[in-house]
Amino acid sequence: MAEPTKFISAAINSAKVVLFTKPGCPYCSMAENVIKKYPVQGGVKVVDISSVQNCSQIQDELGKMTGARTVPRVFINGSFVGGGTDVESLHKTGKLQAMLDA
Repeated sequence: MAEPTKFISAAINSAKVVLFTKPGCPYCSMAENVIKKYPVQGGVKVVDISSVQNCSQIQDELGKMTGARTVPRVFINGSFVGGGTDVESLHKTGKLQAMLDA
């Protein structure tokens, strides 16, 4: 069983864009579909936390880190940027491209 803080930290550091998701989540799909519109140097990692044994503890830790334990939780360059609607908003305002280029 992965220790939640280490699991999250390792995932965040493994790619430029990291999405913590669960299958069947419409907001997760929204965030993934927006990110797929961009060529991302440094990679995109989608972490399905439902497949991890201590999923609830990981969500609790993400909640402490980000202010909410809902999915998706999206990180760019190691920084939390929000959930599905936040990513969609960043895309619509043109701010997402700058974040991905940084």
